[in-house]
Amino acid sequence: MPRVYVGIGSNIDREHNIRGAVRELAAHYGLLTLSPVYESRAVGFEGENFYNLVAGFDTPDSIARAKETLAKTESRFGRTRRETRYSARTLDLDLLLYGDTVRHDAEVNLPHPDIQRYAFVLRPLADIAPDLRHPETHRTFAEMWAQLETGKKDIWKAVFDPRA
Repeated sequence: MPRVYVGIGSNIDREHNIRGAVRELAAHYGLLTLSPVYESRAVGFEGENFYNLVAGFDTPDSIARAKETLAKTESRFGRTRRETRYSARTLDLDLLLYGDTVRHDAEVNLPHPDIQRYAFVLRPLADIAPDLRHPETHRTFAEMWAQLETGKKDIWKAVFDPRA
């Protein structure tokens, strides 16, 4: 059964939406490993700050089924896919890793490229899986975080418990 890591983010009614997503993911997948929640400014547009975290869990679901579950959860919390890439989000659930799968095609982009691009993705992933190796670079997520050159000052730990 593969270990899956999902990025969770919101900047619209963020406490409600993130708590709801964590509840739904736990109901569907069982025990979740959750990173701390980080706050960051919106990237690529003017908007409210985001809360971001990463959840890890094991699943028998296929990649397609896991992506479908994530999309349905986003929809239940008001997410529509007509949004531009850089815009406010009620809920954003991104499949970051699916075991050690490397696949980049029209349906799947794994490992998710944002792991290497954004501190608000890499930091929470490194928190819960520091010794796990990126399937393409083969560096640990702790090493990647230590070597990340941009964005570290743009995120900070939030005082927010997503399980409350």
